[in-house]
Amino acid sequence: MDEDLDTMPREALLAEVKRLRQGIRAHRDSTGHELCWHHPALWSLLPERTDPLPRVPDWPQFLQGCIRYRQSLDEQAPNAPRTGEPYRE
Repeated sequence: MDEDLDTMPREALLAEVKRLRQGIRAHRDSTGHELCWHHPALWSLLPERTDPLPRVPDWPQFLQGCIRYRQSLDEQAPNAPRTGEPYRE
């Protein structure tokens, strides 16, 4: 799957690493309501061109997952600043 890396010259590999790091940082720096979104831009950094549709949980199970994710933020980042900012499209 990653055979293209075997033939890349050093300069191209460095450019690829920088491009991937930029994408990872953009995802890492997501904040607020951005944390809950589908992130196809991150997956588009991969060389294979596929657009898989995610399996979307039904509403009750989806909301349970959202609540558990938010609880995990309390556990993993208890000192992170909180916001009451409402969601805006």
